[in-house]
Amino acid sequence: MGFKCGIVGLPNVGKSTLFNALTQTANAEASNYPFCTIEPNIGEVSVPDTRLTKLGNLSKSKNIIPTKLTFVDIAGLVEGASKGEGLGNKFLSNIRETDAIAHVVRCFINENITHVQNKIDPLSDIQTIETELLLADIQNLENRKSGLERKIKSNDENSKITYTFIDNIVNFLNTGKPAREFAFDQNLIKLYKELNLLTSKPTLYICNVDEKDADSGNDLSKLVEEYAISSKSHCIVISASTESDLSVLDESEKEEYLNSIGLNETGLNKVIRTGYNILDLITYFTSGPKETRAWTIPRETIAPKAASVIHTDFEKGFIRAETISYDDFISFQGDQGSKEAGKMRLEGKDYIVKDGDIMHFRFAN
Repeated sequence: MGFKCGIVGLPNVGKSTLFNALTQTANAEASNYPFCTIEPNIGEVSVPDTRLTKLGNLSKSKNIIPTKLTFVDIAGLVEGASKGEGLGNKFLSNIRETDAIAHVVRCFINENITHVQNKIDPLSDIQTIETELLLADIQNLENRKSGLERKIKSNDENSKITYTFIDNIVNFLNTGKPAREFAFDQNLIKLYKELNLLTSKPTLYICNVDEKDADSGNDLSKLVEEYAISSKSHCIVISASTESDLSVLDESEKEEYLNSIGLNETGLNKVIRTGYNILDLITYFTSGPKETRAWTIPRETIAPKAASVIHTDFEKGFIRAETISYDDFISFQGDQGSKEAGKMRLEGKDYIVKDGDIMHFRFAN
């Protein structure tokens, strides 16, 4: 398990250029006209983690396997998308299938690249997309309410609770605020997640700027940063054109290029780091002679559920987890040294997995 990130934005803001650069492919057509992306492009990238190589070397692993992040490049949305304008409804469903939204916002001025609204106004662009997602959520919830009305007439208590909860969300959305800002009783968290609302998804605003502004941003990106803070979202600054140039370089060349323009990491690393943060994800490892592998799970995951990302049978037959912290594994030179130093722990079904744990699961067939 990694996570799936949907890349959205108005047409011609640099979505497909960024997608190609992040995934180091040329899958997504990047052209100077709206809707050059028709079917969503999907690309997987390895999540960089320096701990993997160190673990693999100590375990003398034949294979080192990082966890993956999936990017989905979704067609540019326009005003009216929630009613089917442009390529609307189909691509709203593509967004629904993602874990988080990366909203690319144009924060550069280039007269040779058209803007669908003929003006450079990042906050207006954001509002256009957010409004369409809001309207789509409201329509979805109104449809659900209609389906519940018959059950309410038969005095179904669960349906009454669900109807009231949905109605409260609709009223909140009608104020113009996204579902992720809606406060509710945590006893209803399961129902809230089942609704899978577009505006409930963690959102990362990516300010696409010129290379000269990639380090500290510009006046346009600062407007987006302020908006992100006010809407309980996150914001990073990236130059899609710079990322495109970086994507064809080897690691040493990348480092030299980044240093020359005042950056200390690639846009891909920024996106991954922020994505893990907003989704509250951690990584645990399995490590041995055959392979060292990274596994991504939500923070606060208990051991049996963590084991299930390897195979569902591991959760069903879970007995215990032989666990070594990353620091101990490194300090005592691997699995055997850690065991001899008394650093290997036997953890049960209630153990909450920590970031960096090296785990070996025991389970009954």
